[in-house]
Amino acid sequence: MAGRRARTGRGWDASPPRAGDDTGTPRPRRGRRGRTAEPESGEAPAPPRDEAELAREICLRQLAVRPRTRAELAGALARKGISEETAEQVLDRYDEVGIVDDAAFARAWVSSRHAGRGLARRALANELRQRGVDGEVAGEALDGIDEETEADTARALVDRKLRTARGEPDAVFRRLVGMLARKGYPAGVAIRAVKDALAAQSAEAAEFAEHIDADALADAENDLDTRRPD
Repeated sequence: MAGRRARTGRGWDASPPRAGDDTGTPRPRRGRRGRTAEPESGEAPAPPRDEAELAREICLRQLAVRPRTRAELAGALARKGISEETAEQVLDRYDEVGIVDDAAFARAWVSSRHAGRGLARRALANELRQRGVDGEVAGEALDGIDEETEADTARALVDRKLRTARGEPDAVFRRLVGMLARKGYPAGVAIRAVKDALAAQSAEAAEFAEHIDADALADAENDLDTRRPD
């Protein structure tokens, strides 16, 4: 009721109502030490970033993970909405200073993948093509893997697999030839490598290997390859 004093736990409070009390008017927010905090003002929007600067930042993040080809970086910039003109300017500069070098990339890729996973020329050429390396540049990088090197690598792969291979010789033969084919080895190289390895493994495997006509099988495989759709 108007005019009546409000009762508190220590008696009657005769002080006048504070601003905002019983009126629905909110009291101002107070900061530390009782000071009234100023209302927050909207921050000014950040100025737009230079597109070339953003493009360089994207490239450097990509290169921090692993070396990239020019085509891979161009694809990353396009996905981030960088204009083609700006991308060309940034990548041209990276070419000039050697940050992007497709020839060096191809050489390192071939060396690493051939030594580490035993991939043949055909598989390596396909991987370089997928990464946008020019065919001539890829060919120069692959020159270090000749037919003899490829045959030696195939045989080493087969010998390693034979240590744990189980099953009849014909089943082992098919699995190992398939393994080499998936790594890009031509049919003739794969079949000869497996045949020679089986001949050196055991008497039973050697007897089976004697009946393998590597040339005939290679011709049959190559004939199938030409008939398969791309």
